[in-house]
Order: sequence, then structure tokens, then C-alpha cells
Amino acid sequence: MPKASVLIAGCGDIGSRLATQLLGDDWQVYGLRRSIDRLPAGVIGVAGDLFSEQCPAHWPTGQIDYLVYSAAATDHDEAGYQAAYVDGLKNTLGWLEQNGQRPKRLLFVSSSSVFAQKDGEWVDETSPAQATAYSGRIMLEAEQVAISSGIAASVVRLTGIYGPGREWMLGQVRKGYRVPTDPPMYGNRIHADDAGGLLAFLLEADRQGKALDDCYIGVDNAPVPLAEVVSWLRERLGVTEWAAETSVRRAGSKRCSNARAKALGWEPRYSSFREGYAEILGEKG
Repeated sequence: MPKASVLIAGCGDIGSRLATQLLGDDWQVYGLRRSIDRLPAGVIGVAGDLFSEQCPAHWPTGQIDYLVYSAAATDHDEAGYQAAYVDGLKNTLGWLEQNGQRPKRLLFVSSSSVFAQKDGEWVDETSPAQATAYSGRIMLEAEQVAISSGIAASVVRLTGIYGPGREWMLGQVRKGYRVPTDPPMYGNRIHADDAGGLLAFLLEADRQGKALDDCYIGVDNAPVPLAEVVSWLRERLGVTEWAAETSVRRAGSKRCSNARAKALGWEPRYSSFREGYAEILGEKG
């Protein structure tokens, strides 16, 4: 099979993990970000600013078979989200058009924040996405830009990404993080390597001619109550003191299903938080 090319726009943490996996499968990978010196070895750097309408000076001249849009907001407010997810995607699509390039498929990296469910419901790709917070609303707007781009598109709604360098939960548990147990507050996670792996899996599936849906949820096999995660981590970290008050970071409680991605043949390497955090903590098995 001939080598396929992909442009990863916003090639940060997840994009770099994706790039590394694709390079191992003999893809030609372009990575667009401001600081290309931080790209993995083997990635062809494209220095550019997604927030600018100006096409990057060293834009690829050849065919781009696939586009993965994997930006991250630099400012976590409404304007920052609009710039990163809506305006940046529109800019990237405009640059492709300027250069006469039409990828076979676009993967847009979205978030489970588009779901407003909060009572522990099971959620899949057919569930209503009716976010009320600006983060989810803007993600939904960006998803529509992708779907209506004229390029075959799939949005990938990632949930609770954790992994090396993404250890907020560990820090909170060490501080005595306390969460309510009744009613249970369900959380969803995906290891950063599995997030990149799912994107790579979908690209490879499309390259092999498999039909893709327009939406996938990226989550591990085991949504569980947050209190269960905290208890497990406390035991392994040897934390014995609780914070004085219950602290809750998230407002929602839902259980996301990965059945659609698994039906296509994907399987997360880290089936649950236990496997992922055990590796981070240096445990074996």
C-alpha cells in the first residue's frame, strides 16, 4: 500500500503521540505548530499560527491525504475557545483550499464536554449533545464546521485525558482530594497514548477502505465513580489525610461508551484507570 500523508494541525501532546504511532506505520507526517523544534523526530515541521489567517510560509506543496485538527486553547475562556477550535479550523481549511489540496478525510478532535448529561446516564454517539457551558457549545460549533467542510469528516470526542505530564488528579489526591460518594459522580478517562492510538486507528481504517461514522467517543472500557478512582490512588500513594471539605472540579456525571469504536476493531491499551495510573506510578502488571 502506498505511503499516506497526514497533516496534524495543532501537533501538541496528543498530536505528537499520534504522529509517533503513524511514523511507525510508515506514514508521511506533517506537524503544524508554532514551535516545530518540539515535534517528534521524523515529523516534517510546518511552523504556523492557527490563530492567524496568514498561511504558513512553509506549507506542504504535495498532496495531503488526511487532516487531523487537534488544537488546544491557549486561553481558557470563551474567546480562547472560539479562536482555537472554530477560527483555527476555518483558517486551516482555507489554507488547504488556497493550495488546491483536498484531503480524503478530516478528523476533528473534540471533547465529551458537548454532552450535558449529569445524572450518571450512559452516553454514546447518538445521545443528545446539548451543552450549555461555553466550552461545549463552541466545540459543537467547531464540529459543525468540520462536518460541513465538504471533506468527509469524523469528530472524535475525547474524555478525561490523563497520562505522563497530565497528572492533575495525582496532585489533588496527594492534597487530600475528597469527592462525594452518594450519589456517585461518574467520570470518564482515556490515556493520552490511547487517545493518539484511536486517531491512528481511525486513519488507518479509512486508508484501508473501511467506512467510518461521523462521530466517535474516545474513552476507556470502564467509566467509574470518581470516588473509586480517588480511593484507589490514595491507597497506592499512601495518603491518609483528607481535605477539610469536599471538593468537586466537575459538574457533570455521565458514563461514556466506546462501543462504536470497539465495533470497528479498536481496543484501548489501558482498559481502565488502574492500568494507566499503575504505569505512571511505576507499578508492574
